Amino acid sequence: MHVIVIMGSPSDRPFAGQITAALDAQGIDWIARIASAHKSPKALLDMLAGYEAEPGPRVYITVAGRSNALSGMVDAAVASPVIACPPPSDAFGGADIYSSLRMPSGVAPAVVLDPQNAALLAAKMLGLTNSEIRDRVRALQSEQAARLMAADREGR
Repeated sequence: MHVIVIMGSPSDRPFAGQITAALDAQGIDWIARIASAHKSPKALLDMLAGYEAEPGPRVYITVAGRSNALSGMVDAAVASPVIACPPPSDAFGGADIYSSLRMPSGVAPAVVLDPQNAALLAAKMLGLTNSEIRDRVRALQSEQAARLMAADREGR
């Protein structure tokens, strides 16, 4: 049971690192890979076929900006959940986000813009079949609520 983080290029490493750090904080195993739907489609499909042949649940998190074909191609090639988490960009006035938001019918990656939240969604998905992960998610939620309530008490 693990999360496969697939980056579209090496320049996505710093952003993907935020995702993997959040996965580490949740105690979730992850694998980070680089593959491009545009530049290495066969290698990407071969990689995905290998992961899909493994037993057990998995979640993919794709990290690609500009023309985000990576998320759509991964989602179309696997039966496992896919979370698209494109890095922020000022290119094209921010309009490149639409390549992550608009997918053809039958291709449905979730889109989560915050890297920590992408890791949290992956944890919640894996927690559907793993009580330890589900308990860690609940503990994180309780900690966040406690911090908020403490801040509220300090403000009085």
